[in-house]
Amino acid sequence: MNLNRRDFLKYSAALGCGVAALAAGETESRPRQYHVCLSRQVCEQTPELLHVVRDAGVTDIWQAAFFYGYWHDTVEGLKKGRAQVESLGLRWHPLNVPLGHPGDSLGDATGQTPLTPPAHWRMAERVDGVTHSGTSLHEPATAENVAAVREIATLKPDILFLDDDFRLAVGPGIIGGCFCAEHRGRFLQAGGFAESVWEELREDARARRLSKVLRAWVEFTCDELTGCFRAQQAAAPDVRLGNMIMYLGAEKAGIRLADYREAPFRVGELMFNDASFNRLKGKTDELFSVLFHRRFARPEWAWSETTAFPANQLSARNMAGKLAISTITDVHHTMFMSGMTPFPIEHWATLKPAMAKQARVHARLAGHTPRGPFKHYWGEAQRYVGDDQPYSLFLAAGMPFETVEALPDDGWTFLADFDARDLDAQALKPGRGGIVTRRTLAAMPEASRAIEEDLPGLFALKRELVGAGYAGPWVEDDKPVVCAWYPTAGAVLLWNLSDGREQFRLRAGDLALNVEVDGLDVELVEAPELRRTR
Repeated sequence: MNLNRRDFLKYSAALGCGVAALAAGETESRPRQYHVCLSRQVCEQTPELLHVVRDAGVTDIWQAAFFYGYWHDTVEGLKKGRAQVESLGLRWHPLNVPLGHPGDSLGDATGQTPLTPPAHWRMAERVDGVTHSGTSLHEPATAENVAAVREIATLKPDILFLDDDFRLAVGPGIIGGCFCAEHRGRFLQAGGFAESVWEELREDARARRLSKVLRAWVEFTCDELTGCFRAQQAAAPDVRLGNMIMYLGAEKAGIRLADYREAPFRVGELMFNDASFNRLKGKTDELFSVLFHRRFARPEWAWSETTAFPANQLSARNMAGKLAISTITDVHHTMFMSGMTPFPIEHWATLKPAMAKQARVHARLAGHTPRGPFKHYWGEAQRYVGDDQPYSLFLAAGMPFETVEALPDDGWTFLADFDARDLDAQALKPGRGGIVTRRTLAAMPEASRAIEEDLPGLFALKRELVGAGYAGPWVEDDKPVVCAWYPTAGAVLLWNLSDGREQFRLRAGDLALNVEVDGLDVELVEAPELRRTR
């Protein structure tokens, strides 16, 4: 069946009903809510900004409170900020940065925010002996954060987020923890290890070798960070404390993800400027990270990291394109961020219609999970010692996908290098399904392929799968597009990863549709033929 745009809209009448209902103002029933971080000072200096964001569809404002040993704002100042926000019918929430970051991660154009913790907070030490400020836990960091949370709780906020300099690694792909003398002594004592084990640990960390001692170190580091989180929770039991997770944030950064399942959870993204997001793999890496984190985050308690940094380095069009990721993954809250400096106010004219459209589409997909023969997997090796370089480009091949927690017995699972290394060493048990790695393994399982992470090889695999009898939906064209299939909703969502408008041929058994999608935009297809279990 070939459909023009008018017929396509008629064919998708159910979506039209959803649009009508949402347009009537049923905001509280929407799965999608929009938030933005704006300091009190910015709101006071540019009062029209709150009106602009409210008009665009933002409902919640987050304001800076306590930053790694300093009060960015006083409690009285926070009260003033809250009053201004709530006077416009917006919801107000506080946000802390507990540990700080090595360098300027805040982008404060005024230069008034200290970049490092106070001198009485101890420096962190990397495995190579280099010291840095931020992302380490020494007293009195926990005690001062607990006191700050207790003070903020007097304002009776419903929720308080800890920004993602609440981690124990400098950045993605780094095995974290502080290798100072204090932590060395605590670790050796906690594990009952001899002094000689310390050099063994350092060598294992340098080699990214998941030995018994390195595993113990990662768990020790996770215990430390979780303990700090629990102490802050206990200081304000009536406030929901949330953790903002960095890109692919996991155990090697001290983030034992299972510890935050019941907390507000910001999924990690990364491509904060046009240079990184414009790359095709920048888009698929970002989607990959969110899919991974959604294994641990309840959709209603999941926030996005829709961030521009520096504030003026991500175009409005790209920021609007990012919104598709939360729709695909059923992340209910979009969190716009740009450090302490707001992104250009002109962005909101572009964002407003994109926000409305994504909310409408999301309303049709909420509660449904993408399924398909291409498998997203991020295993223990990647989480504990990996370099955070996912094999993600399969997401752009126009074939449906799903997230798995173990190697399955069907489809094709794509392994990044450290999980592939585990498979080669027989530390990772394969299923009966196919496995794709970037390079040939010494002991390749029978159903496995070495495919360079490029689209021609992935398109060829797609066609091979279809030729072998796959009857679910897929995109016939060899063009970069995310094809997310929700069989329980009878729907496919296409996200065009190209800058320009494209036409895609969507097939599913006898069904054939021509679907036009604007650049970086999405289109939802609903049809009875798409309502299958597998």
